[in-house]
Amino acid sequence: MNARVKLPPKIILKMELTVIEPRTETLESQVSSELAFIQANTLPMNMYELEQKHIIPVFVKDNEPVISHHDFIGCVQQVAADVMKNEIILNPSLRVSHPIKGRIPEAKDKAAKDLLEHEKTIYYERMAFVIEIPSIKANIGGNDLSLNIGGIKAYNMDNLYNRKGADEHFKIFIGFQNKVCCNLCIWSDGYSGTIKAKSTSDLMKQIFELFTAYRLEQHLQLLRSFANYSLTEHQFATLIGRSKLYQYLPLEKKKGLPSLMFGDNQIGIVAKDYYQDNSFCRREDGSISLWNVYNLFTGANKQSYIDTFLDRGQNAFSFVKQVEYALDSGNCNWFLS
Repeated sequence: MNARVKLPPKIILKMELTVIEPRTETLESQVSSELAFIQANTLPMNMYELEQKHIIPVFVKDNEPVISHHDFIGCVQQVAADVMKNEIILNPSLRVSHPIKGRIPEAKDKAAKDLLEHEKTIYYERMAFVIEIPSIKANIGGNDLSLNIGGIKAYNMDNLYNRKGADEHFKIFIGFQNKVCCNLCIWSDGYSGTIKAKSTSDLMKQIFELFTAYRLEQHLQLLRSFANYSLTEHQFATLIGRSKLYQYLPLEKKKGLPSLMFGDNQIGIVAKDYYQDNSFCRREDGSISLWNVYNLFTGANKQSYIDTFLDRGQNAFSFVKQVEYALDSGNCNWFLS
């Protein structure tokens, strides 16, 4: 099916970034994702609670605050508004994990069960968020996709026993979300990996660089090509079996093989959903399109922890691309042989 794509003029690298304080107001009242884009051990969160009720960690040596989760999201919102001025940008959808609990000094002698709400403190070590841009959309394999941006902040990656000015670590992405299932479609050109920043202005510059370098049309073209290839039932069974064996291969045996970051639990979910998923399961003859295989992997990725979520999402794309290349070229692929 032909995709309808609206390419925003500001996605092309033509404008210069004006670094200003990250804004906190939202552009739309609608939240980006009705369904969870990640599950695992995460909880939903909202911006008000994140800003007003969570304490902010500090660098121990000088008691200066880190870039908070709230400020990180504000940086991404501000850059998105600058780069995509004419687009609809929804409120962020947030998920958090690994709570760090505390209490105010006046309650230091109370038993935990006796603490009142105002005597408790909390922040979450890890946070992931997505922001949907529904005015930029496409259709692949009968599935509606919309552009999404977002990121991950995990304080466990930072050295908080340092002084303000030390590197803080962030992960940022721009890509598409399958609206059938809220699976994220990420590839290397739309994913920063781990970036380091010392200030919000430094962070915003790197976000801007990622957003303006992203090749939207090429990403969609690569995603569309998945729908042109299929695996037989035997090939899919071989892929699943080899994927399980891959985790136990000696390191020297893994050299030269496509990287696969999915463990036994995720591979088991892919196998189960091959039969049971309402949107991406096998056909009656047992065959399955690579588009559906890709979505089975990105669906299983929702069970990843926040700190590995984006890395595995990008890996799902590159792994299935390797399978496509083998089918197209006739070259040997260890996962299919």
